[in-house]
Amino acid sequence: MKTQEFIALEEHFGAHNYHPLDVVITRGDGVWVYDVDGKKYLDCLSAYSAVNQGHVHPKILAALVEQAGKITLTSRAFRNDQLPLFYKELSDLTGYEMSLPMNSGAEAVETALKIARKWAYQVKKVPRHLAEIITCAGNFHGRTITTISFSTEPLYRDDFGPFTPGFITVPYGDASAISKAITPNTAAVLLEPIQGEGGVIIPPEGYLKQVAEICRKNNVLFIADEIQTGLGRTGKLFAAQHENVHPDVTIIGKALAGGFYPVSAVLSDQEVLGLFTPGEHGSTFGGNPLAAAIARAAMKVIVDEDLVQRAAEMGEYFIEQLSEIPSPHVKEVRGKGLLIGVELNEKAGGARRFCEYLQERGILAKETHERVIRFAPPLVIDKETIDWALPLIRDVLNIE
Repeated sequence: MKTQEFIALEEHFGAHNYHPLDVVITRGDGVWVYDVDGKKYLDCLSAYSAVNQGHVHPKILAALVEQAGKITLTSRAFRNDQLPLFYKELSDLTGYEMSLPMNSGAEAVETALKIARKWAYQVKKVPRHLAEIITCAGNFHGRTITTISFSTEPLYRDDFGPFTPGFITVPYGDASAISKAITPNTAAVLLEPIQGEGGVIIPPEGYLKQVAEICRKNNVLFIADEIQTGLGRTGKLFAAQHENVHPDVTIIGKALAGGFYPVSAVLSDQEVLGLFTPGEHGSTFGGNPLAAAIARAAMKVIVDEDLVQRAAEMGEYFIEQLSEIPSPHVKEVRGKGLLIGVELNEKAGGARRFCEYLQERGILAKETHERVIRFAPPLVIDKETIDWALPLIRDVLNIE
């Protein structure tokens, strides 16, 4: 079957909840993917940072195959021999005492919200069911009913109310706004260290440190959503580490399994995650032996191949080179590590057409918030590949 035949099937039988580029991918290898017609592309999205380790990394693949031949699912009704090792290795890597594994990022966000509320009632002694959580405008924490309840994107909200109460929204990047929003009922502040879906929005320097201090002074949990920014993407293991901040709770997912399987987790210490008791929260698939084995291998690749440092070095180079491209369409280039946004000016006609032009030239990137092209290749990318892509990007950014 050819590209248009696959597209026709998808459009006819599938719900239209995405607007993908019209490329039908059949195979991946490292930073490269191949479509059903045999064309090769540089992946500059990394499945929204899920394949930081590159497509079909052989060591993660080997772990998947080995574990799939043993046992894949036990449910949490029984113990398995992979989950305890996953817990220990995740703690060693991140510095948190405990973790709670789930599947999707949205599930992990929901988990963090639940434990923050329980902490508020059990530890802070907020009156039951009055806990408030402060979130930031422009956020993206998933598309469940609760997470869209504190989204400021009309597309995510308009036809999906009524919404979950208990959330206060303040401007992103304004620590004083968080301070003013805190009440005796505030349980937590939830934010992204960099807003990826929001357009690669980087807060002012010192913002995260200020938020952490505000939370500490007011006995409020600081929850960092590092689902996209974590596990090396920004040139640190976690983006909050750029300001030497260790949030009370960190949410991870995506690259935790290197693109092989949906694995997410909430990280915290005993005083928070230890509040959960049997039956209060769970997931049939969360922490299954296949997921744990894959995630263990994915974490090992990040460490063994020094992908955090590679992201820092290649990201600095890529941002520097993109910033030097003369273009009448570019308003700003910004990013940390290999999470990069090229914001176009209003007269450019939107980012979608530029992503389509890049596709024609063998580069897959995706628009976000209409006017931003996001470049986020797998962290295994090298300078030679970036140098191959730069002239093509330069040509596209100068199309009228």
